[in-house]
Amino acid sequence: MYIGGVEGGATQSTLVICDASGKIIGRAMGPSTNHWAVGIPGVAERIAAMARAAKVEAKLPEDQLLTAIGLCLSGAETEEMNRELEQYLRVHYPSVAEQYVVCSDTIGSIQAVSRLGGMVIIAGTGSNTLLRNPDGSTHGCGGWGHMIGDEGGAWWISRNAVKTVFDDRDNLRPSKMPVDRVWKLIQQHFGVRTMHDLLEHCYGGFCKTAYAGLCAKLARCAFEEADPLCRALFNEAGRTLARSVCALQPKISPELLGHTDELAIVCVGSVWLSWELLCEGFVHELNTRCFPYNLRLLRLKTTMALGAAYLAADTYNLVLPRDYTDNYDVFYTYRAVTNGNGTNVEGAFSIDHATNGRN
Repeated sequence: MYIGGVEGGATQSTLVICDASGKIIGRAMGPSTNHWAVGIPGVAERIAAMARAAKVEAKLPEDQLLTAIGLCLSGAETEEMNRELEQYLRVHYPSVAEQYVVCSDTIGSIQAVSRLGGMVIIAGTGSNTLLRNPDGSTHGCGGWGHMIGDEGGAWWISRNAVKTVFDDRDNLRPSKMPVDRVWKLIQQHFGVRTMHDLLEHCYGGFCKTAYAGLCAKLARCAFEEADPLCRALFNEAGRTLARSVCALQPKISPELLGHTDELAIVCVGSVWLSWELLCEGFVHELNTRCFPYNLRLLRLKTTMALGAAYLAADTYNLVLPRDYTDNYDVFYTYRAVTNGNGTNVEGAFSIDHATNGRN
């Protein structure tokens, strides 16, 4: 028995193959597997290519069918599109797997840490928040792409930096903080001299991942130079990500919280590497909105593709041994403080200094 799992991101993807003991015996990397970006045929071709490469590492023949494979992909939000991808793989790449499960990339992250369910916040190039309850029901907030959503993601932070500079230089909305350092970072990142030069990168030559790459420079400047505008951009991102947690609060099942009233949140994506910059805004938003539950923020120590493999095994009642505690670290704990009426009046938080910060 061989179980596969795919972590399909908007920028890059990972496929793993597990044997019957739960050990990863094959792994392969590939480009984006978001069907909105490359189409169903493109996604299928890339999955098949990764499967072939992983089989080579696992010392399996190319025509060895995986017993099942979980495809947790960015953009895989509708059943119709997911069924279309599965059917395309079966017809055009019949040597990949016997059984398929296709779903959103957010599901795989939750499956990597618990069979029961939980919440995941993806804050990478884009953003998406999803809640999965023990009964299998799911509820989302965001994940609509950069034209509508993606708040708190790297593209959104980068766009806010550019917008703040433009508004200030136009005297439309003067910034309360100096914009000169951020403007220099924008010029360096995009290789431009004037505001008009930047328009090519915003429109005709727009590339979301390249645009989002500015975020890493803003984070470095916030950490190393304490630039006030850079720090404010990440503070607002932290508040925005916390809003998505609060938005899903009414949908949280009591069975998911247990007797401790504690919710586990898996935090995925490069923006979370700047947690030190996000923390103040994140906590402030939870306190302001009187969020009533304790939180544990988890950082995966393994690829989310392993969670996709767990999902495939559980869907088809295949025994795949696992120890969830090996797959994550707890890097932050939020304790909701309540008054006698059970109403949240303030939030208390603690940070595990061993895992806090940029590492």
